[in-house]
Amino acid sequence: MIEQNRIPRVSLQSGEKVPAIGLGTFGSDKYGEKEVSEAVYGAVRCGYRLIDCAAVYENEASIGAVLGRLFEEKTVGREDLFITTKVCNDRHREVEKSLRQSLSDLQITYADLFFVHWPFPNYHAPGCDGDSRSADSKPFSVDEFMDTWRQCERMVDLGLARYIGMSNMTIPKLEAVLPLCRIMPAALEMELHPSFQQKELYDYAISRGIQPVGFCPMGSPSRPERDKTADDVADMELPSIAAAAKAHGVHPALICLKWAVQRGQIPIPFSVKPSQYESNLRAVTEDPLTEEEMAAIAADDRNCRLIKGQVFLWPGASDWHALWDEDGTISK
Repeated sequence: MIEQNRIPRVSLQSGEKVPAIGLGTFGSDKYGEKEVSEAVYGAVRCGYRLIDCAAVYENEASIGAVLGRLFEEKTVGREDLFITTKVCNDRHREVEKSLRQSLSDLQITYADLFFVHWPFPNYHAPGCDGDSRSADSKPFSVDEFMDTWRQCERMVDLGLARYIGMSNMTIPKLEAVLPLCRIMPAALEMELHPSFQQKELYDYAISRGIQPVGFCPMGSPSRPERDKTADDVADMELPSIAAAAKAHGVHPALICLKWAVQRGQIPIPFSVKPSQYESNLRAVTEDPLTEEEMAAIAADDRNCRLIKGQVFLWPGASDWHALWDEDGTISK
């Protein structure tokens, strides 16, 4: 087990320190719930303390079973873990019911952090292809989002969530909703990796005390086929990543994680292989990147979004770019 005092931590706006790296649990339509939950079991035993979950991943019940084992074996106590989950995209109008189901499945009484997974109320079947569309899809609405957020705030009031957060947002959307929040988001989960650094959004979050949590931290080569296009950049082949990997004598994936933690975001890499999730955690505890290597990676940003979200498009929307407010205004 990797000692906890070696694992970097970041401070939330409350002052609480949380692990600077976590374990993702989205199996990318490739791994079943048994494989994912056993990875959670092994990862906690080797030192992970932040676990990123979501009901839509369809594995929270299996994860809950291994959390129960870990608590029973006294490997960790509930207070030792920082567990996140997310409201389902089709349950924005019944947030409490969604969270209570996740808590029951995970066999815990509260979530440390509860995210609004996507700002669009929508449903698409797990494993669907990139052309799938819901006839009920609608563009982002401040009023509808704030109705969901008010329900999330109530989850804090009820003690069912310690913190709440947003995910897959843009600066125009944040500008519209943050002034209306009674409880500010503690974190913003967003796609972050060397070829897609989202510097403007990242800096916006940091300047407001909102902790960035980065998914696809290594460029997610195992992401679902629906999220792959011919123009995608392979992060681990970027010149700056390859050069740093050679200099440090490690796999390029570990350079991506070192960069993420040293930058200040919380990466949530996913792996079911013990050798990989152990090396991912160990990498951020030793042999940091130099300032020159960090600068080279910063300069290698390619603005390559991998998770484009096209399944959320509403009737009449042009293409997936409409989801991300790239012209500085909320798309209608």
